[in-house]
Amino acid sequence: MQPLDAAAKAQLLTHLTPLIRQAGDAILAVYNHADAPEVSHKHDSSPLTEADLAAHRILVAGLTPLLADVPVLSEESKLPDYEVRGSWHRYWLIDPLDGTKEFVNRNGEFTVNIALINEGVPVLGLVYVPVKNVLYLGGRGIGAHKDAGNGPQAIQCRTVKSALAAGESIALVASRNHGADAVDRLMQRLEKETGKPVLTRNMGSSLKLCLVAEGLADLYPRLAPTSEWDTAAAQAIVEAAGGVVLDDDFKVLRYNQKDDILNPFFYVIGDTSYPWQELL
Repeated sequence: MQPLDAAAKAQLLTHLTPLIRQAGDAILAVYNHADAPEVSHKHDSSPLTEADLAAHRILVAGLTPLLADVPVLSEESKLPDYEVRGSWHRYWLIDPLDGTKEFVNRNGEFTVNIALINEGVPVLGLVYVPVKNVLYLGGRGIGAHKDAGNGPQAIQCRTVKSALAAGESIALVASRNHGADAVDRLMQRLEKETGKPVLTRNMGSSLKLCLVAEGLADLYPRLAPTSEWDTAAAQAIVEAAGGVVLDDDFKVLRYNQKDDILNPFFYVIGDTSYPWQELL
């Protein structure tokens, strides 16, 4: 399978950008309805709404013809056996509505995620925030960008050295619902090392990774379960912005390597030159 160069990725983005916005519009049509969305539950007890399914249908229909013989794996589709999936060299990995709990709670912190995976590596990613009409996108060879309504603007991770030199503290972003005790212990170690209080921000969905990509946070420790479609798109953006996503063995997080699609615990790091491993 031929690799996709920067020009090919840029061409894909001309199709992916309106597609992800269309999925976001379908979500907002449900979100903005006067009545609360009807919620069912999947076999793992996670919530499911009509908004998830509407976005899923739009994305699958739009992605399937873009690249010949490249399958689409969605959170809302049946997971193929690994005997089939393990042979995929390239595929689309999507979460039509990342943060369904945030959607149901109506706090706006939910996203639409599209990633293109090549040989286990997320090489292109888009994360769209429908409520704010903000789009993050990035990939290998094309950099990382944020479009908040005035066109794509380049973003990059910041260095800890520059933050400390400016009198700022290390900024950590964490899940609102998971792993609070472990994060508190990590914060104590960081504060002892730097002599400054650690700034924290709690947030849902893949937005946490995007904050690291745009230099608004230095670290996102995920010390609770996630699935591959939760992280792939934002990981592509983080890596394009100069950061890295490492598993709990400090190896780069990769995809479609095993029978299940659960991620290990991981760390999203903006400044790869800082000695995080000594602290984590």
